[in-house]
Amino acid sequence: MINSISNLLKNDFPKASESKEHIKEVYKSDPRPWVVGYSGGKDSTVVIQLVFDALSELSPEELHKKVYVISSDTLVETPLIIQSINTTLRRIQTKALEIGLPIETHKVKPAPDQSFWSKIIGKGYPSPNQKFRWCTDRLKIDPANQFILDKVSKFGEVIMVLGVRDNESATRANVMKSHSVEGKTLMKHSTLSNAYVYAPIRSFETDDVWDYLLSVPSPWGDDNHALNKLYQDSSSGECPLVVDKSVKESAGSCGNSRFGCWVCTVVNEDKALNGFIESGEDWMRPLLEFRNWLAGIRDDRNRRMKYRMNGQMYFNEVRIEEIDDKKYVIIPKKGSRRKDLINLEEYAIVEKGNLKQYIKENNIDLGASGDLKLLVRNEEGKLEQLGLGPFTLETRQEILEKLLITQRDLKHPDDPNFELIREDELRVIRRFWLEAGEFEDNLPEIFKNVMGYELDWEFDDRPLFDNEQISDLELLAQEKNIDFKLLKKLILTEKKYSGYKVRRGLMNELDKALTQDYLHL
Repeated sequence: MINSISNLLKNDFPKASESKEHIKEVYKSDPRPWVVGYSGGKDSTVVIQLVFDALSELSPEELHKKVYVISSDTLVETPLIIQSINTTLRRIQTKALEIGLPIETHKVKPAPDQSFWSKIIGKGYPSPNQKFRWCTDRLKIDPANQFILDKVSKFGEVIMVLGVRDNESATRANVMKSHSVEGKTLMKHSTLSNAYVYAPIRSFETDDVWDYLLSVPSPWGDDNHALNKLYQDSSSGECPLVVDKSVKESAGSCGNSRFGCWVCTVVNEDKALNGFIESGEDWMRPLLEFRNWLAGIRDDRNRRMKYRMNGQMYFNEVRIEEIDDKKYVIIPKKGSRRKDLINLEEYAIVEKGNLKQYIKENNIDLGASGDLKLLVRNEEGKLEQLGLGPFTLETRQEILEKLLITQRDLKHPDDPNFELIREDELRVIRRFWLEAGEFEDNLPEIFKNVMGYELDWEFDDRPLFDNEQISDLELLAQEKNIDFKLLKKLILTEKKYSGYKVRRGLMNELDKALTQDYLHL
């Protein structure tokens, strides 16, 4: 079988044949282990097949080092794709063990406190967009890089084997060229020391990729024709395994790809989920509806705090336009989304120097839900609006409730216990809420009300005070003219460090809490 595949490659696919022979040479040339990135898409599939077939043709004595195949699971992957990737990884591992190849498959995931839901629901991060695409680093790059660094610490150096090609985009080609050394096969990884990049299909065109996949059978039994149909149905690209922050932008968003996250809000329209639904997977419609709702509330001023997570405040200049003898405030929106047009008469206008007094006199909570309908006149006489921070706690609770309802009602055809949010993420979110001053501890109640049962919550995370004590504390803070959110933050910081003999960092955190911008307008 191996000889027939080799003959087929030599006769019909000279690029693939040349690449496979080169893979053998590079593999045998040094003891550095390989880490092969697999995303489930066409390019990474070609690389895995070529590596697998190349190693199959080496003698047992030549198979002298490990090849780690890693795939990224962001925990919000499109359900059918992660199911397919899991199946492929299992088949690769089984076949490798069967024929004695030194291949190990692994999935890399973000830590619970770095997951998509812990950031959005726990910390209040606004959902990602083109200008603030925080998800790629935390969900993909960091977990993959941690795996690589673990191998570097064990072996000294590693080689990343990636399915990147020069003709994917001009940006990608320029990045690859900038990291290449003339006459050298390996490229230096731009951000990880002691890591190198090998791109065995760098010269492949798209036609080369598909010609190979549709003519040479998968050695572990996958159906590459089904993969091809997936691309045809979706009319979209793939989501690469990104391991280099310098190519993050050229990798683009995966929101238009069937290989991306089901909840991607970077794109205006999620073609991936739409494509699945139009192809007959109607059970995924609730995911699309939730995703569209989440994208729609991102810039809703009623749902965002008016200062950043660190307490810093900032201001955005607004434009005033006169239409039919009325003045309107133009609220800009990123991208091609429609700009808001609001009658100027609906706003209160305050001089910047009087802002603190105005907030105090009107008992305004800058961290609560609601649009203040407030404009600030700066020293130059221009009007500005308070910038937006994280989602308010009320909105985070609403997002969690809607997500749990979607999970409860979702009818996954192959997995009746399919989860959109994991238990360890819920525990992290609960801790984040308590640390942020949510003394009421609402998360267990939200979960019980939606799911109909309770989880075994940690005793140490119980609320510090009951409702009556919280009410008394709030009245006392009001009487003493102390910001209640600040008081809660200080109490929780003290609790965090209680019991430690050396409370290193306590004064630092107290100082940060006391110097937040909104306290010193």
